[in-house]
Amino acid sequence: MPAAQICPPARIALIGLGNMGLPMSACLVRAGFDVAGFDISTDARERFDKAGMKAAPDAADAVKDAAVVITLLPNGKVVRSAVEAIRAHLNPGTVLIDMSSSEPLGTRALGEAMIAAGFPFIDAPVSGGVKRAIDGTLAIMAGGDGATIDRVEPVLAAMGRQVFRTGPLGSGHAVKALNNYVSAAGLAAAVEALAVSRKFGVDPTTFTDVLNASSGRNNTTEIKLKPFIIPESYTSGFSLGLMAKDIRTADDLGRALGLPMPLADVVAELWTAAEAEIGGSIDHTAFGKYLTTLAKPD
Repeated sequence: MPAAQICPPARIALIGLGNMGLPMSACLVRAGFDVAGFDISTDARERFDKAGMKAAPDAADAVKDAAVVITLLPNGKVVRSAVEAIRAHLNPGTVLIDMSSSEPLGTRALGEAMIAAGFPFIDAPVSGGVKRAIDGTLAIMAGGDGATIDRVEPVLAAMGRQVFRTGPLGSGHAVKALNNYVSAAGLAAAVEALAVSRKFGVDPTTFTDVLNASSGRNNTTEIKLKPFIIPESYTSGFSLGLMAKDIRTADDLGRALGLPMPLADVVAELWTAAEAEIGGSIDHTAFGKYLTTLAKPD
């Protein structure tokens, strides 16, 4: 007999209360779940409390009696460290969901070890940014055992509009990294073209409208040029460092699988150089500013 779905008011522990973790926690609370959040950052825990939720004093307390533990952390190494730290405090059968942007092969290794120890594990990274995290309309890419995904479907549905079952363990992280590589390549192309059109005397808003009515349309032209890049506000809510990491993850995955990705090599090099030059904490839409500076004489 299949295990029952995990529904409200089950306790959900969420480890990582940053730009995405905070609004995603709020969505779970609105859905009726009992959410315990934790972050090593005191400021993040205070923001969590100010949002009307209660942060746990430590990770062990957060996962106590949790039916599901969600990790939303910077990378797979941090996820592994966190999982190893909380493992002794998990109830038997607690489901682990890594919603970070982790390395696919590392996810597979960690997940298989936790499953063997009696803790169901899936990867379920998200796409959509802070705005869609706030309103619970994220796209979620779930990799792993279908029966486990079935069990946590109400949990995922509280945070996302679409849940894509991507395949075996680690495939969610593979799809997320590859998606962000495609997005980053599109952003680079869009801002290069925008700079050339502007230099030639074309109004940037008009140029954006033409792209969006033509074959050059992409995620950047539709939702990033006008609000974030043209006015140089750079406030989309996703950092350049995280985007650069995801591109490198995609490029490394192709290499590990023996598949050449010559364009990804170039895109990864560009974004890594931008991270080194203007900092990883800046919004990723500022990559356009970095590209335009390359064309300026010293």
